[in-house]
Amino acid sequence: MIEKRAELEWSELPFGYLKTDCHIRYFFKDGRWSSGELVSGETVELHVAATCLHYGQACFEGLKVHETKHGKIVAFRIDEHAKRMYRSAEKILMQPVPEQMFVEAVVECTRANKRFIPPYGTGASLYVRPVLLGCSPQIGVKPAADYLFMVLVMPVGPYFKTGFKPIDLLVVEDVDRAAPFGVGDVKVAGNYAAGLRASKRAKDLGFTEVLYLDAKEKKYIDESGPANFFGITKDDKYVTPESSSILPSITNKSLRTIAKDFFNMTVEARHVHIDEIFTFKEAGCCGTAAVITPVARIVYHNKKVIYCPDGKPGPVCTQLYNMLRAIQVGETQDPYGWAFEIKV
Repeated sequence: MIEKRAELEWSELPFGYLKTDCHIRYFFKDGRWSSGELVSGETVELHVAATCLHYGQACFEGLKVHETKHGKIVAFRIDEHAKRMYRSAEKILMQPVPEQMFVEAVVECTRANKRFIPPYGTGASLYVRPVLLGCSPQIGVKPAADYLFMVLVMPVGPYFKTGFKPIDLLVVEDVDRAAPFGVGDVKVAGNYAAGLRASKRAKDLGFTEVLYLDAKEKKYIDESGPANFFGITKDDKYVTPESSSILPSITNKSLRTIAKDFFNMTVEARHVHIDEIFTFKEAGCCGTAAVITPVARIVYHNKKVIYCPDGKPGPVCTQLYNMLRAIQVGETQDPYGWAFEIKV
């Protein structure tokens, strides 16, 4: 039980940075990781020639900590996030963070900032941002020798201001988020910089986000700006794009399990042709930050498909969202052991 919390309007929180009491840091130098150190400051001192600044050696994760209905503090699928960060680091030749150290860092940082954990029932959560930086000073493209691993936390509201309400997507064809055999399947910083111009254009035109196509053929759905994409067919199949350029979303992975086990839905992870958007009865974006965000409409080649004519989420998106949230906050049984308890 958390006896004293920060004085915040928990149900009104935006999704964004908010200062908390501290973050935790680990350094990799001379072939070994240091012990974790809690730091109250908000800045990092980096060498002017650090590889993260010049060559993009940086990867990160994002997961959430919730207070459950019964007052427990839990991190959702922390093991999967640790494994994904390990894969991200390996792919861009960084020193991977051992999975146990990743878990330790999240636990210690959460404990140190427990007064910022939003109360159950407010719709808010504690967002956890692990980040790994190459910090060796060098000019010349090669992997760093030294690394900085940090975990910071902050209380957040929904990723999209509308919360669990439908959004509009614009299909953009002249900007690629990632390419086959590149790094689109891992969570590296450069992927997000690559998509900023497409996202800005979509928002300038009145859309919430962008929907990308594959970089090679421009006919298969890749993913949305900050999230994976899925569609629901008229016969209730859960269909989600799969390719080597898509980040494997842990939320999407969880939804696929829930769709199959709880609602007896057929799940298909495959190439999804863009024309299939006109055959779906519902569609959504999914990820740690947004959980599920239903899609109201998609515009492609000046053609429009509308999934939510009344402005309300469809029944399948709603039941999937409600079940995943119920598992996250302890309102229903967690048969998979997804909720990792943190003793605060």
